[in-house]
Parts: sequence; structure tokens; C-alpha cells
Amino acid sequence: MAREAEIKPGYKLTELGVIPEEWEASSWGKLATLEYGKSLRGYENTHGFYPVYGTNGPIGTHTKMLCTHPGVIVGRKGAYRGIHFSKVPFYVIDTAYYLEPREDIDLKWAYYELLTHNINQIDSGSAIPSTSRETFYNFSVVIPPLLEQHAIATALSNIDALITSLDKLIAKKRDIKQATMQQLLTGKTRLPGFSGEWQEKKLREIAYINMGQSPDSRNYNIKGVGMPLIQGNADIENRKSISRVWTTQITKICNEGDLIMTVRAPVGSIGIATKDSCLGRGVCSLKPIRDDNRFLFHLMVFLEEKWRILEQGSTFTSANSSQIAEFPLLIANSIKEQQAIATVLSDMDAEITALEHKREKTHMLKQGMMQELLTGKTRLI
Repeated sequence: MAREAEIKPGYKLTELGVIPEEWEASSWGKLATLEYGKSLRGYENTHGFYPVYGTNGPIGTHTKMLCTHPGVIVGRKGAYRGIHFSKVPFYVIDTAYYLEPREDIDLKWAYYELLTHNINQIDSGSAIPSTSRETFYNFSVVIPPLLEQHAIATALSNIDALITSLDKLIAKKRDIKQATMQQLLTGKTRLPGFSGEWQEKKLREIAYINMGQSPDSRNYNIKGVGMPLIQGNADIENRKSISRVWTTQITKICNEGDLIMTVRAPVGSIGIATKDSCLGRGVCSLKPIRDDNRFLFHLMVFLEEKWRILEQGSTFTSANSSQIAEFPLLIANSIKEQQAIATVLSDMDAEITALEHKREKTHMLKQGMMQELLTGKTRLI
């Protein structure tokens, strides 16, 4: 704990550490009560205005309300209990609590403060993980004056609003891209300067197909010895292969830039090899014979849903080499048209990726702000 000489002006030493002089060290039991939710028979078949909350968020709507004002919901039972905020009156079922704070506690500040606790670590010891009110009440908390609570809650609400706007923009851009793929990759809409019929071909006619073959698992390691092994969906993130497991026994090889397709449930998921790798039996690689690699990538991504339909319409959970070879595609005959389409779609992907990175940075900024503002390390003017 900090020594008195180390405490800077405007701060004081408490049992919870160094906090601003105007702040109070307390516990949640002194700030609020947790009220039990109530069972609600038949809410699944009822449509109303009021959201119904359970352990991990909203699960439906109902015509009834249990809490008549906006509030904080605290998950009570289940493996993934969480903290939630409802802007409108709501109903809480019996797997959650709702918070009733004292008058000098800002509700939104309480919500953000509670987010800093890992509620899933609060267990009563029963077979079903649960949060007891007694344990919750013993949570330590440092409390700023009400006006500062308002200011902190406003700052964090603003950054939440930015995150929400980014989420909506990303969703909109994805919808636009999907619509663009539907037009450009079916030949329904042509880019300026291109004409002529598209041709249906089998995948074997446009790509070299290399089916994977798993090495003996005794040759696997996680130390980076040998060659990266791509076995299935677990080895592909954001459409790119990742180095998770290596093998010293090399069976089938793909090259950097080759397309990777999963051949076991789920069938048809597409990625790109980021480096020369060994292929396990859960994947195959595709290398265009003469067509544009980026065009084939976007086309195969677009056709993923076709594989899903085939998978759902039969009993197979994997695709064999014959099924893959005979997979039909409608393809532009002009390489230049393929390249032009690929450029449009790749640019859209780049824009979405940039927005996703911005959202990720904003999330990190929010976490940093919560750490600073909710502890009093940084004060708002």
C-alpha cells in the first residue's frame, strides 16, 4: 500500500488504496439492494413492449413489467452471468436480479462500475454457478460524488454510442458488400466495359484441387518446429490461416496465397494460406489454373452458402474429392473482368476491416477509460 509521502495532493489513503479526497470507500451492500426477478410463464409466446431479461441479457418481450424505470440487471444463475442496462422499463425472470440503488447513486455509473467486476467468479458453491446477494453486497467500491458519477457515466456512454454507431456502420457495409457480390458474381450486373456470356464450369476445370492428408499426431508440436499444419476451421481466422500447430511429418503441402477450403463440418468455409503449410484431412487447397486468384476467392466465399444448403439437405458432414471436383460455378470468361470484380470486392473488404480495427481500438480505449475514471486515477474537469 502506498506510503503517506507518496500520496499526491487531492488524494487520500483508504483500505481500498489511494482515492480522491472527495470519494468514499464502501461496499455495494451500502449502495444498493438486489431484487429477485420473478418467473414468467408463457413469455415466449407473448409479444409486448417491455424487454424480458434473464441470466445473460434480453430473451424476449412481454406486456408486463417488473421494474417501472430504466435499470441495471445482474445475472444470478448460469455459467455466463452478466451485467446489463435497460433504457426502458423491463421484466426480470428468476435467473437474474435487478439493482435498486440509493438516491445519490447514478444508475448508469453503477452499471459501468459493475462491469469492472468479473461476476462469473462469484459462486455460491452449488452445482449450478450462481451469484448470491450476500457475496455481491460485500463487493468493495469507491464512490465519487453524484455530479462526478454523472460526468463519468456520460463520458463512457458517449464512447459506447461510438461503438454502437461503428457496429451499425460495419453491419451496413457488410450488407452492401453482400448485395454487391450477389450482383457482380452472378453476372446480373456488369462493370463498365465488359460484356459477353459467363460460363458454368466445374471446380476441377478452373483450379488444381489438393486434398489434405493428416500427418501422424505424434509429429505435432506447438514450438514452431517443422511446417504449420492447417487441419480445419480452427486454423483459419478472419479468412486467413494461422499458425497454431506445427508438424515435422509433411504430407500434403499448400503454398502461400492458395485458397483453403474446409471439407469437414462445416464444409465450404474459405480462407487464404498466409504461408506454405501442411494440409490435414479437414481441408483442401485450391490453386487457379488460369483464372484470377482473388476472383476465385470472392466467388468461393459467395458460394459458401451453397455448401451449407448441400450439407443441410443430406446426411454428409464432409465432402470427398469427387464432390469438390464436380462443384459447379458460374464464371466470367474474361480475366480482366475477374480482376475488376475482385478489386471492387477487395476494396470493400479493406474498408470493413479498417472499420473493425477502429471498433477494436475504441473498445480498448473504453477499457482504459473505465480503469482510469472509475478508480479516480484520472479526473474529469
